[in-house]
Amino acid sequence: MSDWTSFVTRLRDGLKARREDMLAALATVVEFESPSQDKAALDGLAHVLAARMRAHGARVDLLANAKGGDHLRVRFDFGGPEPDAAPTLVLCHFDTVWPIGTLATMPFRIDDGRAFGPGTFDMKASLVLLEYAAAALRSLGLRPPRPIVALLTSDEEIGSPTSRALIEAEAREAAQVLVMEAPLPGGRLKTARKGVGNFTLTIAGKAAHAGVEPEKGTNAIVELAHQILNIQAIADPASGTTLNVGVVSGGTTTNVVPACAEARVDCRVSSTGEAERVEAAFSELRPVLPGARLTVVGRFNRPPMERSPAVVGLYERVRAIGQELGLDLTEGPTGGASDGNFTAALGRPTIDGLGALGSGAHASHEHVLIDSLPERAALLASLFMGL
Repeated sequence: MSDWTSFVTRLRDGLKARREDMLAALATVVEFESPSQDKAALDGLAHVLAARMRAHGARVDLLANAKGGDHLRVRFDFGGPEPDAAPTLVLCHFDTVWPIGTLATMPFRIDDGRAFGPGTFDMKASLVLLEYAAAALRSLGLRPPRPIVALLTSDEEIGSPTSRALIEAEAREAAQVLVMEAPLPGGRLKTARKGVGNFTLTIAGKAAHAGVEPEKGTNAIVELAHQILNIQAIADPASGTTLNVGVVSGGTTTNVVPACAEARVDCRVSSTGEAERVEAAFSELRPVLPGARLTVVGRFNRPPMERSPAVVGLYERVRAIGQELGLDLTEGPTGGASDGNFTAALGRPTIDGLGALGSGAHASHEHVLIDSLPERAALLASLFMGL
């Protein structure tokens, strides 16, 4: 038996033996509710996570954030042969979409091999994977060839407004980036993600009495109807570009020609070129009705994660390591975005979807498959050793 095969066997068996410990750790972090906009809750969980990571030998920096929850930078130095080598960067987030009090109606529970609860799948299970992957390496006396730096951030679910600069700065110094978001169905890894843009179109018309002199008004809602069709025409599904006018508002009462209207639009693109085209198209919108005025604000806040040669190269290495664990790690794209969009756009080799298997992100049936916890922790630890 080769040294590598022996290592993989010991690692996999050791983590399987800690399955119940991992499940207890998951219950702890899930039951510490942490919605993205609640700084007190986020900071409380940050301190819990910092203590857990320090218990496994990590150096943890608490990064104060006046505009939201504090972030954590976690560094594992295992005394490997290349302590000054560019690190492997791991991206996790500990905020969730679920408000405080969700546990009252959606408690952490175990049912038929699945662990349910708010944030289990997206992505508190990944915090457990990181902790136990590091613990397994330490317990076996193994030394990854390069340091491991993990960012545990508090605002991914709201677009990473305060953590983006931190993520990009760390990525520039990293050899590769491992994103611990949930995988695609079947455990498939994510090698492409769409970029996300948000735009708000505001229409200024002119109010008038709808019964007495409607001809003196400019109906902002009618103008908005024209513009919604123009916006939908920007889409190019064949290129992966979709636009969704998701929220509209306007007017004051039925007997007044409305002087204002507004539409909020979600945009998804698969390439940087399409993002540039969409932004240009929004800037070129012009009024249809005489007297109407348009104002457009917005931009793409996450660039697309394109399936670049750097991404494909890292995927092939990850897949080969997974095969040693008996895993067939296939790949696929997704329309959702993550912090991996930022790192891939910088040209850093990035692989996403390394979290535990499960389903129901942002939904009431959110859960992870319990048996996938030791399996994916073993994969992460193997990547630390093999990359």
